[in-house]
Amino acid sequence: MVELEINKIKVQAEEGMSILDAAKSVGIKIPTLCHMKDMLPTGACRICVVEVDGMRGLTPSCAYPVSSGMKVETNSPRVRQARKTIVELLIENHPQDCLVCVRNKNCELQDLSERYSIREHRFVGESKCHAIDISSASMERDPAKCILCGRCVRTCNEVQKIGAIDFTNRGFISNVTTPYNKGLNVSDCILCGQCILVCPTAALREKSSLKEVTNALNDKAKIPIVQIAPAVRASIGEEFNIPLGTNVTGQLITALKRLGFKYVFDTNFAADLTIIEEASELISRVTNDGSLPMFTSCCPGWVKYIEQNRPQLLNHVSSCKSPHEMEGAVLKTYYAKKTGINPDDMFVVSIMPCTVKKFESNRSELSEENLQDVDAVLTTRELVRLFQIAGIEFEDLPESHFDNPLGESTGAAAIFGTSGGVMEAALRTAYFKLTGNELTNMELKDIRGFEGIKESAIDIDDKTINVAVVNGIGNVGPILDQIEKGESKYHFIEVMACPGGCINGGGQPIHQKPEKIKKRIKVLYEIDEKMKNRRSHENESVQKIYDEYFEHPNSNKAHEILHTTYINRKDILKN
Repeated sequence: MVELEINKIKVQAEEGMSILDAAKSVGIKIPTLCHMKDMLPTGACRICVVEVDGMRGLTPSCAYPVSSGMKVETNSPRVRQARKTIVELLIENHPQDCLVCVRNKNCELQDLSERYSIREHRFVGESKCHAIDISSASMERDPAKCILCGRCVRTCNEVQKIGAIDFTNRGFISNVTTPYNKGLNVSDCILCGQCILVCPTAALREKSSLKEVTNALNDKAKIPIVQIAPAVRASIGEEFNIPLGTNVTGQLITALKRLGFKYVFDTNFAADLTIIEEASELISRVTNDGSLPMFTSCCPGWVKYIEQNRPQLLNHVSSCKSPHEMEGAVLKTYYAKKTGINPDDMFVVSIMPCTVKKFESNRSELSEENLQDVDAVLTTRELVRLFQIAGIEFEDLPESHFDNPLGESTGAAAIFGTSGGVMEAALRTAYFKLTGNELTNMELKDIRGFEGIKESAIDIDDKTINVAVVNGIGNVGPILDQIEKGESKYHFIEVMACPGGCINGGGQPIHQKPEKIKKRIKVLYEIDEKMKNRRSHENESVQKIYDEYFEHPNSNKAHEILHTTYINRKDILKN
C-alpha cells in the first residue's frame, strides 16, 4: 500500500493502482470516455486528466499509477478548463441533432456537456461528414457521431475477438469503420450488438422496427401477436424506475395488451419445446454415433459466427430453430389451424434482448410456405420507446397473465436467458429421457457464472456426458480448435455470443455497471426456483402439442416446422 493525497484527502491505495481507481475509492468521481473497467487503459480521450504536483503537463488518471507521497488535484481550474475544452471540441465535430437522436438523454457526450456547463459554440470549423451504414438488418453505424473513444473497437477485438471494426486514417480524418469501409452486412460482424452497449453516443445503434410494428398494430386486417423473451422481463423495469432485480412479467403483459396486441405469448413455451427437441437430438447423436460434440443453436450470433468462420463444423450444430423462431413457426401452423386464423393475417412480433434476432428473422431458411416465422423483432430498448410513445405508465400497471396454450412454461425455460441456462435445462430433460428418472440436483452450479469456459460432467446410466458452456463468442476459438484436431472430450456445448448470455444482449438497456447484469440473472434463477414445474418435459401444453400435432420429438413433422438448415457464409463473404 502507498499513501498519497487526492484533493488534500489522504488516501491509502494499492501499489500499481491507477489514480482514477484510487480517487474512486474515496468517493471522488473523475469523468472518462475511453476507459473500460478491467481492461488495459489507453488514455486516448484525455477527459480523465488530473494535475499531479511536480509534473508539468496534465496526466491521464486512468493510465497513470499512484506512488507514495503523490499529490493530485482532480478539480483544479486548469483541469476543469482542459476537460471543458475537450468536450467543446468533440461537440463541434458532432451532429447537432440531440433532440431527434435515439440516445437523447442517454448520451455520455450530452452528460459531459451538461456537467461542464457548455452553453455556447466557441470553436467553429469543418466537421466530419459520413454516410450512415444501413446495410445490416440489425444495426446501423453512423460514423459522424463517433467520438473515437475506441470502446467499440476494443469490445469487438479484445472481448468478442471478431475484429469487424477498427481505426483507420489519422488526425482529423481518423475514423472507426469496417475493412475497406464496406457495409456491416458484408463484414465479419455477427451483429451481437455488444459495441452498441459500450458506445457513449449513437454512432452504433439497432435498426428500428418501430414503424412496421406500429403499422401492424393499426392495421385492422392484421392480428398482431407478440412474444416475450425471458431476459426482457428481468431488465425492462430498469427503464421505469423499478428496482433492479424485479420480475415485471405481469405488468409487461398488461402493457403489451394496452398497445393493441391481440395475443401475448411467452417465448419460454418455445424454450421448453426447444429443449425437448434438442435433448432428443443429443440422445440420438450419442446413441447412434452422430456428430459430436453437438452445439446449441439458440443464439443467432453464434450461428452466424460459425457459418462465417468455421462452416466445416456446421454438422456439429443442432438443427433446432431458436425459441422465438419455433414460437413463430408454431403460431403460423399449429395455432393457426387450431383457432381457424389465417396465418397470412398474423403479424408476429418478438420482444428480444438481442440485435442479431432481427437478422435471424429475415433468414429465408426460417419460413413456412413463404411466410416468415417471425415478422418483426423489437429490442428491449425499442419496446421502452413504444411504451413511452403510447403514454403507458409502466410502474403503475396491474399484472396480467399470458395467453394459452403458447404461454405455459417451466423454470427450465426461464434460465435460457443466462449463460449456462440452456445447458442446465437440456440436461434436466436429457437425463429423464435416458434413465426414466428425474435429475435430483437440478441446479448445476459448475456451469453458472461469468467464466469464459465452464464445464461439467453428469453420469447417465453407465455413461459420463461431458458438457461445456462458452460464455461470450470471444472464448469459442479454443473449443473449435479442439474439435478440428479431434481432441474434444465434450458431448454437448452451449455457446452464447454475448458475455453473460441474453441477459446482457445487445438490445438490452444500455449500462456500464456489471452489478446490473448480476441482478438480472438473479431474477431468472428466482423464477426457476419458484416454478411448480422446473423441467421442460413437464410442460403440459408442450406435451399436448406433441399429442395433437407433432406426434413425438424429432418426428418428420417436427423437423419440418421446428428445425432448420445453415449455410456457408465464409464463401459468400469472400465473393
